[in-house]
Formats: sequence, structure tokens, C-alpha cells
Amino acid sequence: MNFTILSSIVTVVSMVVFIGIIYWAFSSKNKARFEEIGRMPIDNDNGK
Repeated sequence: MNFTILSSIVTVVSMVVFIGIIYWAFSSKNKARFEEIGRMPIDNDNGK
């Protein structure tokens, strides 16, 4: 197996993983959890 084929395989796998992470981050089922995590610094400043 030469370097070109190996490099192409690694590139495709990396792209699939990246697209999976993007899908997970913008999934609607994670929205409530991410909203709660995003409010944590503000809630800590107010003493809640």
C-alpha cells in the first residue's frame, strides 16, 4: 500500500468523523442540554 492510498483513506475517514461531530453538535435532541450548559456561567454569577 503506497502513501497516496493511505493518505486518501485517512482523509476520507477524517471527513466522515468531522461530519459526524457536526451532526451531533447541531442535533435537535442535544439542544436542551447545550442550552443548559451555556447558561451555567451566567447562573453561577447570579448565585443560583
